[in-house]
Amino acid sequence: MITRNFSIFDTALGACGIVWTARGIAGVQIHDGSERATRAGLLRRFPGAREAAPPVDVQHAIDGIGALLRGERPDLNDVAIDTEHLPAFNRKVYDITRAIPPGATLTYGEIAERLGDKLLARDVGQALGQNPIPLIVPCHRVLASGGKSGGFSASGGVVTKLRLLTIEDAQPNGPTLFDHLPLAAKRRQRS
Repeated sequence: MITRNFSIFDTALGACGIVWTARGIAGVQIHDGSERATRAGLLRRFPGAREAAPPVDVQHAIDGIGALLRGERPDLNDVAIDTEHLPAFNRKVYDITRAIPPGATLTYGEIAERLGDKLLARDVGQALGQNPIPLIVPCHRVLASGGKSGGFSASGGVVTKLRLLTIEDAQPNGPTLFDHLPLAAKRRQRS
């Protein structure tokens, strides 16, 4: 039997949770309204997990998640994850998704093409909907075609996905002419 431990930690979004095994991070629970709700959601997903102080490598992941949610751009690719029990297809999708840097996005179709078959877009969406390690496997950076948000299975759904993309300053359709305009027009001076 695999031993799973967890810890609850504060972020700019509120209390989040993290689950780990000897192989790496097995789950992340995004803020669920309160610390109590976050803990309950995490334990529903990972029954039998025991609360423990995070070891150094898990604390590194917690620090990275905290930085990401503060609008920084940490590289979480060095965080070991435990996906051994997940389907092989999902692991391939997660590997591609982990390579998407903060502020960038891909579509379900683009990931499907990288897997060798653009018809797998729906399967990619389903795999991302089952992602147990959001933020470290940044499924919020994957959109539907045409820059549409697509789904998001973490707490808060699409609203949370859009909030995460906003924190990262992601521009799904690329920069626009209006990105750097002032919030109010400057007054013209009379000559």
